[in-house]
Amino acid sequence: MRAEQEHDYIEYVRSRIPRLHRVACLVLGDAHRADDAVQNALTVLYRRWPRMAEVDNLDAYVHTMVVRACLADRRRPWSAVLLRDRAPDRPVDGGSEKIDDRLAIRAALDRLPERQRIVVVLRFLCDLPVAEVARLLGRSEGTIKSRTATGLAALRRSLAPQLSRSAQ
Repeated sequence: MRAEQEHDYIEYVRSRIPRLHRVACLVLGDAHRADDAVQNALTVLYRRWPRMAEVDNLDAYVHTMVVRACLADRRRPWSAVLLRDRAPDRPVDGGSEKIDDRLAIRAALDRLPERQRIVVVLRFLCDLPVAEVARLLGRSEGTIKSRTATGLAALRRSLAPQLSRSAQ
């Protein structure tokens, strides 16, 4: 790879890595495994970088690579070993109420079945349309819509006590 291309790659990765890591962490539920998945995806991207000028939407392409790396990680036998009880969240500005809300949402997401959690994360935290999530996961749009609906219903039930406290 030429020095100019390598510089472009480094700048691209530097600007996108926090979001990619956050998505991987939400999908996998573990920051360390998310590090591995993002690193695997970025290693593949590095090898393909000279051809990336041909890609229409590079961010979507890389995002797909990271999600697929996460899904591949979930298929490995050792992925059933839980090294941590939950992924750490970064503190947010705005006081302890926002941190409490964030922790409640994290806990509610963790209680969802894996397939529902992945769909909800991709649809609402990554802001992907149904068609893109279906393509990414290799499922029909109807399946994605169904998992989204059941996942959101479960989140609403789980977060109802938290929502009623914050409304007071």
